[in-house]
Amino acid sequence: MAKMPAFSLPGSDGATHSAKSLAGTPYILYFYPRDMTPGCTTESCDFRDHHAEIRKLGVAVFGVSTDSLASHAKFIAKEKLNFVLLADEDHALAEKLAVWKEKNMYGKTSMGIERSTFLVAADGTIAQEWRKVKVDGHVAEVVAAAKALVAKK
Repeated sequence: MAKMPAFSLPGSDGATHSAKSLAGTPYILYFYPRDMTPGCTTESCDFRDHHAEIRKLGVAVFGVSTDSLASHAKFIAKEKLNFVLLADEDHALAEKLAVWKEKNMYGKTSMGIERSTFLVAADGTIAQEWRKVKVDGHVAEVVAAAKALVAKK
């Protein structure tokens, strides 16, 4: 299993979160393209609605995009999100995890985040990853994998 690369990102809670500060805690990092866009809102609200269940497992949840903390604050307030969003404004972590991709929309190419989720074990290894995520049913899959990870302890 691959190790989560080193990272240090500012969070919507005012703290800086890093691979080092999260050592010993299993966590979910889900990467999404943009605050307040339809698919990202659906996915984030799905994580919000499953958050209590995930926290009971002792697993932390972090949403990651290249949006600013100010944008994250508006998104959290609007959607009543109950977990921390991380600002990867220079897309350094997205690049390390190969989720910063060339995208093509309506014939126009641009760089952006490919919707992806990583389940990281307490020892810092990536226990499971989902790439090119389709939003419907995704969070339920992640919750099931988190349950299996915690049960293995």
